[in-house]
Amino acid sequence: MSELPASIPAVAGREPGLSPAALRVSSLTAARMALRRDLTLAFRQRAQLVQPLAFFAMVTLLFPLGVSPELGRLREIAPGVLWSAELLASLLALEFLFRDDAQDGTLEQYALSGQSLTALLFAKTCAHWFLTGLPLALMAPVAALSLGAPVGAVPGILLSVALGSVTLSLIGAIGASLTLGIKRGGALLSLLTLPLSLPVLIFGARATQLAILGAPLMAPLELLGALAVLGITLAPLAAAAGVRISLE
Repeated sequence: MSELPASIPAVAGREPGLSPAALRVSSLTAARMALRRDLTLAFRQRAQLVQPLAFFAMVTLLFPLGVSPELGRLREIAPGVLWSAELLASLLALEFLFRDDAQDGTLEQYALSGQSLTALLFAKTCAHWFLTGLPLALMAPVAALSLGAPVGAVPGILLSVALGSVTLSLIGAIGASLTLGIKRGGALLSLLTLPLSLPVLIFGARATQLAILGAPLMAPLELLGALAVLGITLAPLAAAAGVRISLE
């Protein structure tokens, strides 16, 4: 059983004289503690961290063997390859997002702690992005260069994948919460997540294509940013509702 939930200050409804500002500070402190806990536990299980990165590297580096080693041809298909590999690699870590905490009772303690379950789950989703989305975003320019992308496209590719991976993590949190009570729900998680991720895939691939061509890419980047803002606004609420349903 994790020790962190017992250390999270459960102040809501416990101290009548506490001001709303103090409650907000306590919620932020609880979310920060949850984020730190997840990062610490993840670095103790490095195999789970390496798995999505290894999958992304294998797909992007071995894909030319099945198509053509010609750089011109690889440059044309690079956006689709990068974003398909990004989406599939992010799915590998989603099954573990809430599963272990549900099995050891941590999620139940979160729900009963008096703190905002939405904030705590958002912190867990941020941990998933730091451990999976951000490393994949840093690897994407290297993979793009191996597929014939010019060096000048690196900033655009990095920014587009970073923005897109934020939305993918938030969408994945919704799917993980809905499949929390299902044994071997990895396949169902993929079926729920992939259709919702298609707009990210489309806009991200377009931004990457424009970056490779050296054309302005603000339009698809703004759409990716809008999706990220929408996800940050709604996804934690939906994930919290899904977790509550799974715990009942």
